[in-house]
Amino acid sequence: MNKVRLYQLAKRFRAGPVDYSWAQATFALLWLLKLLPARRSLGVAAWLGRTLGPLTSRHRLAKENLRRAYPEQDEAWIEDIARRNWAEMGRLAAEYVFLDELFDFDPERPNEGLVEVDGVERFIELRERKGPFIFFTGHLGAFELLPICAASYGLEITALFRPPNNRHIAKRLLSARHTRGGHLVPSKAGAAWSLASALDRGGSVGMLVDQKFRNGAKTHFFSRECITNPLLPKLARQFDCEIYPARCIRLPGGRYRLELQPKLDLPRNAEGAIDVAASCQMLNDVVESWVREHPEQWMWFHDRWKLGKVAMRNLR
Repeated sequence: MNKVRLYQLAKRFRAGPVDYSWAQATFALLWLLKLLPARRSLGVAAWLGRTLGPLTSRHRLAKENLRRAYPEQDEAWIEDIARRNWAEMGRLAAEYVFLDELFDFDPERPNEGLVEVDGVERFIELRERKGPFIFFTGHLGAFELLPICAASYGLEITALFRPPNNRHIAKRLLSARHTRGGHLVPSKAGAAWSLASALDRGGSVGMLVDQKFRNGAKTHFFSRECITNPLLPKLARQFDCEIYPARCIRLPGGRYRLELQPKLDLPRNAEGAIDVAASCQMLNDVVESWVREHPEQWMWFHDRWKLGKVAMRNLR
Protein backbone atom coordinates (compact mmCIF):
# COMPACT_ATOMS: atom_id res chain seq x y z
CA MET A 1 0.00 0.00 0.00
CA ASN A 2 1.57 3.32 -1.07
CA LYS A 3 1.99 6.39 1.12
CA VAL A 4 -0.82 8.32 -0.57
CA ARG A 5 -3.30 5.55 0.16
CA LEU A 6 -2.11 5.31 3.77
CA TYR A 7 -2.53 9.07 4.16
CA GLN A 8 -6.05 8.93 2.76
CA LEU A 9 -7.03 6.12 5.12
CA ALA A 10 -5.53 7.93 8.12
CA LYS A 11 -7.35 11.15 7.18
CA ARG A 12 -10.65 9.29 6.85
CA PHE A 13 -10.10 7.58 10.22
CA ARG A 14 -9.41 10.91 11.95
CA ALA A 15 -12.41 12.53 10.32
CA GLY A 16 -14.76 9.71 11.32
CA PRO A 17 -15.59 10.84 14.89
CA VAL A 18 -15.75 14.50 13.85
CA ASP A 19 -18.11 13.76 10.95
CA TYR A 20 -20.29 11.65 13.21
CA SER A 21 -20.50 14.41 15.82
CA TRP A 22 -21.39 17.04 13.23
CA ALA A 23 -23.99 14.73 11.74
CA GLN A 24 -25.66 14.07 15.10
CA ALA A 25 -25.73 17.79 15.89
CA THR A 26 -27.31 18.46 12.48
CA PHE A 27 -29.93 15.75 12.97
CA ALA A 28 -30.79 17.10 16.42
CA LEU A 29 -31.24 20.61 15.03
CA LEU A 30 -33.47 19.39 12.19
CA TRP A 31 -35.53 17.38 14.68
CA LEU A 32 -36.07 20.50 16.75
CA LEU A 33 -37.04 22.49 13.67
CA LYS A 34 -39.58 19.84 12.74
CA LEU A 35 -41.39 20.49 16.02
CA LEU A 36 -42.29 23.98 14.78
CA PRO A 37 -44.78 24.91 12.07
CA ALA A 38 -43.09 24.92 8.67
CA ARG A 39 -42.99 28.68 8.06
CA ARG A 40 -41.75 29.45 11.56
CA SER A 41 -39.14 26.71 11.29
CA LEU A 42 -37.83 28.21 8.05
CA GLY A 43 -37.57 31.61 9.72
CA VAL A 44 -35.58 30.17 12.63
CA ALA A 45 -33.30 28.28 10.23
CA ALA A 46 -32.68 31.46 8.21
CA TRP A 47 -31.71 33.33 11.38
CA LEU A 48 -29.36 30.52 12.41
CA GLY A 49 -27.76 30.46 8.97
CA ARG A 50 -27.23 34.23 8.89
CA THR A 51 -25.81 34.15 12.43
CA LEU A 52 -23.55 31.09 12.27
CA GLY A 53 -22.52 31.03 8.61
CA PRO A 54 -20.24 34.11 8.79
CA LEU A 55 -18.32 32.44 11.63
CA THR A 56 -17.11 29.63 9.35
CA SER A 57 -14.16 29.54 6.96
CA ARG A 58 -16.64 29.09 4.11
CA HIS A 59 -17.69 32.71 4.61
CA ARG A 60 -14.30 33.83 3.33
CA LEU A 61 -14.71 31.60 0.28
CA ALA A 62 -18.20 32.97 -0.36
CA LYS A 63 -16.95 36.56 -0.23
CA GLU A 64 -13.98 35.83 -2.47
CA ASN A 65 -16.25 34.16 -5.03
CA LEU A 66 -18.53 37.20 -4.92
CA ARG A 67 -15.56 39.54 -5.44
CA ARG A 68 -14.52 37.57 -8.51
CA ALA A 69 -18.05 37.47 -9.91
CA TYR A 70 -18.84 41.12 -9.15
CA PRO A 71 -15.57 43.08 -9.27
CA GLU A 72 -17.53 46.31 -9.65
CA GLN A 73 -19.23 45.95 -6.24
CA ASP A 74 -17.86 47.34 -2.97
CA GLU A 75 -17.13 45.38 0.20
CA ALA A 76 -20.37 46.41 1.89
CA TRP A 77 -22.39 44.84 -0.94
CA ILE A 78 -20.22 41.70 -0.91
CA GLU A 79 -20.67 41.25 2.86
CA ASP A 80 -24.43 41.86 2.64
CA ILE A 81 -25.00 39.32 -0.13
CA ALA A 82 -22.80 36.74 1.64
CA ARG A 83 -24.78 37.09 4.88
CA ARG A 84 -28.11 37.00 3.07
CA ASN A 85 -26.87 33.88 1.31
CA TRP A 86 -26.28 32.16 4.65
CA ALA A 87 -29.90 32.88 5.56
CA GLU A 88 -30.96 31.24 2.29
CA MET A 89 -28.80 28.20 3.09
CA GLY A 90 -30.45 27.95 6.50
CA ARG A 91 -33.85 27.90 4.82
CA LEU A 92 -32.64 25.25 2.39
CA ALA A 93 -31.57 22.96 5.23
CA ALA A 94 -34.96 23.29 6.93
CA GLU A 95 -36.83 22.80 3.66
CA TYR A 96 -35.57 19.21 3.53
CA VAL A 97 -37.79 18.50 6.54
CA PHE A 98 -40.90 19.93 4.90
CA LEU A 99 -40.43 19.22 1.18
CA ASP A 100 -43.80 17.61 0.49
CA GLU A 101 -45.63 19.93 2.87
CA LEU A 102 -44.25 23.08 1.24
CA PHE A 103 -45.40 22.15 -2.25
CA ASP A 104 -49.05 23.13 -1.93
CA PHE A 105 -49.71 24.20 -5.52
CA ASP A 106 -53.27 23.49 -6.62
CA PRO A 107 -54.01 24.03 -10.34
CA GLU A 108 -57.62 24.82 -9.43
CA ARG A 109 -56.51 27.58 -7.01
CA PRO A 110 -53.11 28.67 -8.38
CA ASN A 111 -52.79 31.88 -6.34
CA GLU A 112 -53.77 30.63 -2.89
CA GLY A 113 -50.77 28.60 -1.73
CA LEU A 114 -47.09 29.16 -1.02
CA VAL A 115 -46.08 27.98 -4.50
CA GLU A 116 -46.81 29.44 -7.90
CA VAL A 117 -45.87 27.68 -11.12
CA ASP A 118 -44.81 29.38 -14.35
CA GLY A 119 -44.90 26.94 -17.26
CA VAL A 120 -47.89 24.77 -16.31
CA GLU A 121 -48.75 24.31 -19.97
CA ARG A 122 -45.27 22.87 -20.62
CA PHE A 123 -45.58 20.35 -17.79
CA ILE A 124 -48.90 19.19 -19.22
CA GLU A 125 -47.62 19.09 -22.80
CA LEU A 126 -44.57 17.01 -21.84
CA ARG A 127 -46.72 14.65 -19.80
CA GLU A 128 -48.88 13.93 -22.84
CA ARG A 129 -46.04 12.82 -25.09
CA LYS A 130 -43.13 10.44 -24.68
CA GLY A 131 -39.59 11.56 -23.82
CA PRO A 132 -36.75 11.33 -23.29
CA PHE A 133 -36.38 14.74 -21.67
CA ILE A 134 -33.57 16.31 -19.66
CA PHE A 135 -34.29 19.07 -17.14
CA PHE A 136 -31.47 21.09 -15.63
CA THR A 137 -31.13 23.64 -12.88
CA GLY A 138 -28.54 25.14 -10.55
CA HIS A 139 -27.99 25.45 -6.81
CA LEU A 140 -30.38 28.37 -6.71
CA GLY A 141 -33.32 28.96 -4.40
CA ALA A 142 -35.41 25.97 -3.36
CA PHE A 143 -34.22 23.71 -6.18
CA GLU A 144 -35.30 20.60 -4.25
CA LEU A 145 -38.95 21.43 -4.95
CA LEU A 146 -38.53 21.00 -8.71
CA PRO A 147 -38.79 17.17 -8.86
CA ILE A 148 -41.83 17.29 -6.59
CA CYS A 149 -43.51 19.77 -8.91
CA ALA A 150 -42.75 17.60 -11.93
CA ALA A 151 -44.12 14.52 -10.18
CA SER A 152 -47.34 16.35 -9.36
CA TYR A 153 -47.88 16.67 -13.13
CA GLY A 154 -47.11 13.01 -13.74
CA LEU A 155 -43.47 13.49 -14.77
CA GLU A 156 -41.26 11.16 -12.76
CA ILE A 157 -37.65 12.28 -12.87
CA THR A 158 -34.43 10.39 -12.23
CA ALA A 159 -32.28 13.08 -10.63
CA LEU A 160 -28.50 13.19 -10.33
CA PHE A 161 -27.15 14.75 -7.13
CA ARG A 162 -23.83 15.05 -5.34
CA PRO A 163 -23.94 13.65 -1.79
CA PRO A 164 -22.34 15.68 1.03
CA ASN A 165 -18.81 14.69 2.05
CA ASN A 166 -20.12 13.67 5.46
CA ARG A 167 -21.32 10.11 4.84
CA HIS A 168 -23.71 10.14 7.82
CA ILE A 169 -25.47 13.26 6.55
CA ALA A 170 -25.38 11.91 2.98
CA LYS A 171 -27.21 8.75 4.03
CA ARG A 172 -29.92 10.66 5.88
CA LEU A 173 -30.20 13.22 3.10
CA LEU A 174 -30.75 10.53 0.49
CA SER A 175 -33.54 9.11 2.64
CA ALA A 176 -35.13 12.55 3.10
CA ARG A 177 -35.04 13.19 -0.64
CA HIS A 178 -37.09 10.06 -1.33
CA THR A 179 -40.28 12.09 -1.51
CA ARG A 180 -42.79 11.85 -4.31
CA GLY A 181 -40.20 13.46 -6.58
CA GLY A 182 -38.88 10.31 -8.25
CA HIS A 183 -35.60 8.41 -8.17
CA LEU A 184 -32.20 9.72 -7.05
CA VAL A 185 -28.78 8.80 -8.42
CA PRO A 186 -25.68 9.82 -6.40
CA SER A 187 -22.96 11.30 -8.61
CA LYS A 188 -20.36 8.55 -8.45
CA ALA A 189 -19.08 5.78 -10.69
CA GLY A 190 -21.97 4.27 -12.62
CA ALA A 191 -24.24 7.32 -12.35
CA ALA A 192 -24.05 8.03 -16.08
CA TRP A 193 -25.25 4.50 -16.82
CA SER A 194 -28.27 4.95 -14.54
CA LEU A 195 -29.24 8.19 -16.27
CA ALA A 196 -28.69 6.68 -19.70
CA SER A 197 -30.91 3.75 -18.77
CA ALA A 198 -33.72 6.12 -17.73
CA LEU A 199 -33.45 8.05 -20.99
CA ASP A 200 -33.33 4.86 -23.03
CA ARG A 201 -36.71 3.94 -21.51
CA GLY A 202 -38.13 7.29 -22.63
CA GLY A 203 -37.96 8.73 -19.12
CA SER A 204 -36.91 12.09 -17.74
CA VAL A 205 -33.64 13.05 -16.09
CA GLY A 206 -32.83 16.02 -13.86
CA MET A 207 -29.36 17.46 -13.34
CA LEU A 208 -27.61 20.26 -11.48
CA VAL A 209 -25.08 21.77 -13.88
CA ASP A 210 -23.21 24.32 -11.75
CA GLN A 211 -21.03 22.06 -9.61
CA LYS A 212 -17.25 22.06 -9.50
CA PHE A 213 -15.94 19.29 -11.75
CA ARG A 214 -12.47 17.80 -11.98
CA ASN A 215 -12.33 16.81 -15.66
CA GLY A 216 -14.64 18.24 -18.28
CA ALA A 217 -15.15 21.09 -20.69
CA LYS A 218 -13.23 24.34 -20.22
CA THR A 219 -15.82 27.07 -19.91
CA HIS A 220 -16.42 30.44 -18.25
CA PHE A 221 -18.77 31.39 -15.44
CA PHE A 222 -19.00 35.09 -14.62
CA SER A 223 -16.16 35.59 -17.14
CA ARG A 224 -13.83 33.33 -15.13
CA GLU A 225 -12.53 29.99 -16.34
CA CYS A 226 -13.98 26.85 -14.81
CA ILE A 227 -14.50 23.19 -15.66
CA THR A 228 -18.05 22.04 -16.46
CA ASN A 229 -19.42 18.51 -16.41
CA PRO A 230 -20.10 17.47 -20.04
CA LEU A 231 -22.57 14.72 -19.11
CA LEU A 232 -25.75 16.59 -20.06
CA PRO A 233 -24.79 17.46 -23.66
CA LYS A 234 -23.28 14.00 -24.13
CA LEU A 235 -26.53 12.35 -23.06
CA ALA A 236 -28.53 14.78 -25.18
CA ARG A 237 -26.38 13.91 -28.20
CA GLN A 238 -26.68 10.17 -27.60
CA PHE A 239 -30.44 10.06 -27.02
CA ASP A 240 -31.57 13.10 -29.04
CA CYS A 241 -33.19 14.59 -25.91
CA GLU A 242 -35.10 17.79 -25.55
CA ILE A 243 -33.50 20.06 -22.91
CA TYR A 244 -35.53 22.24 -20.53
CA PRO A 245 -34.18 24.79 -18.02
CA ALA A 246 -36.02 24.87 -14.68
CA ARG A 247 -35.58 26.87 -11.51
CA CYS A 248 -37.29 27.56 -8.20
CA ILE A 249 -36.72 30.95 -6.58
CA ARG A 250 -37.81 32.17 -3.18
CA LEU A 251 -40.22 35.11 -3.11
CA PRO A 252 -41.03 37.57 -0.31
CA GLY A 253 -43.46 36.36 2.32
CA GLY A 254 -42.15 32.79 2.37
CA ARG A 255 -43.48 31.98 -1.10
CA TYR A 256 -41.88 30.23 -4.09
CA ARG A 257 -42.04 30.46 -7.86
CA LEU A 258 -41.23 27.38 -9.94
CA GLU A 259 -40.43 27.98 -13.60
CA LEU A 260 -40.24 25.47 -16.42
CA GLN A 261 -38.72 27.53 -19.20
CA PRO A 262 -38.92 26.96 -22.99
CA LYS A 263 -36.88 24.23 -24.63
CA LEU A 264 -33.20 25.04 -25.02
CA ASP A 265 -31.65 24.27 -28.41
CA LEU A 266 -28.05 23.23 -27.82
CA PRO A 267 -25.33 24.38 -30.26
CA ARG A 268 -24.32 21.96 -33.01
CA ASN A 269 -21.14 21.48 -35.00
CA ALA A 270 -20.68 21.45 -38.75
CA GLU A 271 -21.79 17.81 -38.91
CA GLY A 272 -25.02 18.59 -37.09
CA ALA A 273 -24.07 16.85 -33.85
CA ILE A 274 -24.41 18.59 -30.49
CA ASP A 275 -21.25 20.56 -29.70
CA VAL A 276 -20.39 19.45 -26.16
CA ALA A 277 -18.06 22.31 -25.19
CA ALA A 278 -20.30 25.03 -26.62
CA SER A 279 -23.31 23.44 -24.94
CA CYS A 280 -21.54 23.43 -21.56
CA GLN A 281 -20.92 27.14 -21.99
CA MET A 282 -24.58 27.71 -22.85
CA LEU A 283 -25.64 25.91 -19.65
CA ASN A 284 -23.29 28.14 -17.64
CA ASP A 285 -24.72 31.23 -19.33
CA VAL A 286 -28.27 30.24 -18.38
CA VAL A 287 -27.35 29.62 -14.74
CA GLU A 288 -25.34 32.86 -14.60
CA SER A 289 -28.33 34.84 -15.84
CA TRP A 290 -30.41 33.31 -13.02
CA VAL A 291 -27.78 34.09 -10.40
CA ARG A 292 -27.50 37.71 -11.55
CA GLU A 293 -31.24 38.10 -10.95
CA HIS A 294 -31.06 36.68 -7.41
CA PRO A 295 -27.40 36.64 -6.28
CA GLU A 296 -28.26 35.99 -2.64
CA GLN A 297 -29.94 32.68 -3.55
CA TRP A 298 -26.97 30.87 -5.11
CA MET A 299 -24.47 28.75 -3.13
CA TRP A 300 -21.48 31.08 -3.07
CA PHE A 301 -19.49 28.91 -0.66
CA HIS A 302 -18.98 26.28 -3.38
CA ASP A 303 -15.41 26.31 -4.72
CA ARG A 304 -16.67 26.77 -8.31
CA TRP A 305 -13.44 28.35 -9.54
CA LYS A 306 -11.22 25.88 -7.65
CA LEU A 307 -9.47 28.41 -5.44
CA GLY A 308 -8.18 25.59 -3.26
CA LYS A 309 -7.12 25.49 0.39
CA VAL A 310 -3.77 27.20 -0.16
CA ALA A 311 -5.38 30.20 -1.85
CA MET A 312 -8.02 30.36 0.86
CA ARG A 313 -5.41 30.50 3.63
CA ASN A 314 -3.87 33.52 1.91
CA LEU A 315 -7.14 35.43 1.86
CA ARG A 316 -7.46 38.17 4.43
